[in-house]
Amino acid sequence: MEREKAKYKLGLVLSGGGARGFAHIGVLKALNEAGIYPDIISGVSAGSIVGAFYADGFSPDEILEIFSDHRFFNYMELIFPKRGLLKITGLLRVITQHLRSKTFEELKVPLIISATDLIEGKTVYFSEKDLPKAIIASSSIPVLFTPIEMNGSIYVDGGVLNNLPVEPIKTLCKILIGVHVNPTGKQLILKSLANVAERSFHLSIATNVKHNAAQCDFFIELKELSNYGVFDISKAKEMVEIGYQYTKKNFIESIKKKYGSLL
Repeated sequence: MEREKAKYKLGLVLSGGGARGFAHIGVLKALNEAGIYPDIISGVSAGSIVGAFYADGFSPDEILEIFSDHRFFNYMELIFPKRGLLKITGLLRVITQHLRSKTFEELKVPLIISATDLIEGKTVYFSEKDLPKAIIASSSIPVLFTPIEMNGSIYVDGGVLNNLPVEPIKTLCKILIGVHVNPTGKQLILKSLANVAERSFHLSIATNVKHNAAQCDFFIELKELSNYGVFDISKAKEMVEIGYQYTKKNFIESIKKKYGSLL
């Protein structure tokens, strides 16, 4: 699926998936070790967080260090559940504190972030101005988190309508790699309302991935992550390792062959 006249050599699409997004770090580490670097990134929800830090010049190991130093629930503030169970402003503070770039224009690698506009009922793409606010808009899982009000509209997690946002970059790059960290699998234990909401959300967004996956030259789907939950931050290193080993074992050689032909 080589696009001869595309502006960029390699485009990377990073899906959402809550704490499972740590696996994106492992995928990036495997790619970088092989001398493969994305020229443009499209990210949603957890993928927008990892994508933003990577585009800001942080190495995969540095990204892991930043987020493993904080307990996940310290990112959020519990509030009365009128529109959501958790307030996401705590995560906004963490992102603002650590990101060197405060706008898209400052990033070292072009980045596009997708979110769902609840008022218009459509996916919107952010690629300029306020970077932290775009990340938060993209990451606000409905029911679990309060929606984000911005630019005269209300936004929730971009994965609601599109959890593998290939559209904004698929014509801009010669090679397109999609990484999906939100496999459904079976979940036998649903102990709480949050577990039920999380599971329902993951199932609802699963179908919107299949069509876009077919548009990728390489589609890295980490099915082993179905054993991990959206809040399993304590298992971050395990998920990074899953992403790293799976990519290294199953994709690196074929990607290198295609990537190297463009050098």
